Amino acid sequence: MKGKERVIQQFGKNASHYVTSQSHAKGEDLRKLVEMIAEKNPTGELLDIATGGGHVANALAPYFKQVVALDLTPEMLEKAKGFIESNGIKNAAFVQGDAENLPFPNDSVGTVTCRIAAHHFSDVRKFVKEVQRILKEQGLFVLIDNVAPEVHDFDLFYNKVEKKRDPSHVRAYKKSEWISMLEHEGILVEEMFRFRKKFIFDTWCEMMDVTESEKQKLNDFMTQASKSFIDFFSVEIEEGKVQSFQGQSVLIVGKKI
Repeated sequence: MKGKERVIQQFGKNASHYVTSQSHAKGEDLRKLVEMIAEKNPTGELLDIATGGGHVANALAPYFKQVVALDLTPEMLEKAKGFIESNGIKNAAFVQGDAENLPFPNDSVGTVTCRIAAHHFSDVRKFVKEVQRILKEQGLFVLIDNVAPEVHDFDLFYNKVEKKRDPSHVRAYKKSEWISMLEHEGILVEEMFRFRKKFIFDTWCEMMDVTESEKQKLNDFMTQASKSFIDFFSVEIEEGKVQSFQGQSVLIVGKKI
């Protein structure tokens, strides 16, 4: 199965989980995003790429003339539409589309957001090129995503854990990789904020409907890791079962130059 087909399958069957997920519906990163947008007071239109449950589009709609929620997965888009419209929002549009081939003209969007999604993209550099292409001059791009540690072995471990839990996971990039990719493609990084992210193991597995046998394999992989990994990721283990572990995400603010 190809990458995009896998994403559609995975998120199609689990779409409702993402609308109700507390880490997606709330979270320190979403609060910071809303605070930052309120301060910068952008005008015009917002495009939220890979909108998922629609939480970013929902939270930012009051600050824009129009918001467009885009997602690859039809079922996810339908759930986002129901959620956003149930909150009385009237200025939202919904588009099925691919983050790596955005259906918008050059220099047409003032603000672009993408939250907790880019680690699923098969060609993330193409995604960045597309964001740069559609942004207006001096347009704002805000990326939020889970990131891998800068240390190579910890990076490999974290991405392996994510892939075991979710086959549609491609790669969580390092902070340094994001900065490099964005600036090489003409988006200057202006600010970056880091957030600690605690994953509750059972809930985290349920989000992707992990089978009991696969969950046990993932549990064994993590509990049998060396002490350095368990310490770095703050893996909490009780009676041989993983309870939680610690990751990190970033919010990066960039401007088209």
